[in-house]
Amino acid sequence: MKRKLIAAVSVAGMMVGVAACGNGDDKPKADAGGAKEITVWVMDGSAPKAWIDAVNAEFSAKHPGVTVKVEEQKWKGIQEKVTTALSENTPPDVLELGNTQTAGYAVTGGLADLTKDKAKLGADAWSKGMTASSEIDGKLYSAPWYAANRVVVYDKKAYAKAGVTPPTTRDEWIAGLEKLKAADPASQPIYLPGQSWYVLAGFVWDEGGDLAVKDGAKWKGGLATPQAASAIDFYKKLQSFSTAPKDKDEATPQQSTDIVPKGGVSSWIGLGWEAGGAEKALKDAGKEADFGYFPIPGKTADKPGTVFLGGSNLAISERSKNKELAKEWLALAAGKDQMTKYAAETKGALLPNQPGANFTPPAGSFAEAMAKAGANGKITPVTPGWANVETEPNPIKEFMTKVLNGGDAAKAGAEADAEIAKRINK
Repeated sequence: MKRKLIAAVSVAGMMVGVAACGNGDDKPKADAGGAKEITVWVMDGSAPKAWIDAVNAEFSAKHPGVTVKVEEQKWKGIQEKVTTALSENTPPDVLELGNTQTAGYAVTGGLADLTKDKAKLGADAWSKGMTASSEIDGKLYSAPWYAANRVVVYDKKAYAKAGVTPPTTRDEWIAGLEKLKAADPASQPIYLPGQSWYVLAGFVWDEGGDLAVKDGAKWKGGLATPQAASAIDFYKKLQSFSTAPKDKDEATPQQSTDIVPKGGVSSWIGLGWEAGGAEKALKDAGKEADFGYFPIPGKTADKPGTVFLGGSNLAISERSKNKELAKEWLALAAGKDQMTKYAAETKGALLPNQPGANFTPPAGSFAEAMAKAGANGKITPVTPGWANVETEPNPIKEFMTKVLNGGDAAKAGAEADAEIAKRINK
């Protein structure tokens, strides 16, 4: 009988334009009794060809006669495809999952329990912030692979004109935005839509709160709290420097290609692929793109603000016929040597799963700012029901719009919490 698998529907793997990988060894499966084959699913854009070839070459050297078949998948429709594959008798042996998807597949029995394999996989070296998405109820179900996070992208000329330097605290940030407004009243010191909830999440975490918390055997929302009220209050201060709509997110319209290239934006908060997209759009329009980057400032200068780490994990199918070989492949792919090569191949556009994967991004680059910010990264609550919370209409977004339009934070938070609890406990 096929197992019933529940797919978490939020895809958090942030693609930032790395080279797409090609297939590995596409030899057909050997006859029974001959060489074995393992199948690895990776998402389009996640695994640079040179890197995946290097992993497979190292694996093949250790396991002569075993071939690795790498199959690229598209993000569109992947939840349904993975759900089906994990319920069948011949699923992929190793597969990439968005880090907010992993818990959903784990609790329904689709993923192999890797808890006893932590030492073999090198789990002690992994980033704690990334590893959180691989664990549920104290058990390990995947290896973190890569992540990406947002930073502040700013117009160097606008900042120079206003005499503003990249801030390291929230207070410095606000003071700089005031200077930018005074220097050029016609421009937006920062473009910040009212519903950029991943940004708000970081502020909630900075205050010591969370979007949802465990309450006995169930979960409850965390927006009707003093911590969330402080977070949305700071968000409101930032948003007051922007003319962006209070009832839209950063993709409606797409800030990087529909807003920034038109000019009049001194700074904005975005991902690597967005920064690249804005730069390309400006150059295509014959305009100069001269961006600088800095981590979202924290409350104090000793560490940057907390950021959401969107990314991917590598898991092993519970029904894999080659679990031990799959673990060997996973240990190589998620280990320090190959993750160091991965960071180099992606040129710092994606954060590797461990701080020890040495790669020094160019000074002043997006990658440098992202790495600094990523050291203080977190993920959304690790529970299968979290995917339901992100479904539109997103109650966190609605909470933000209500408060930005003058509503009471406690009342709006309570309304959001009721909806979060209903969804997250499904």
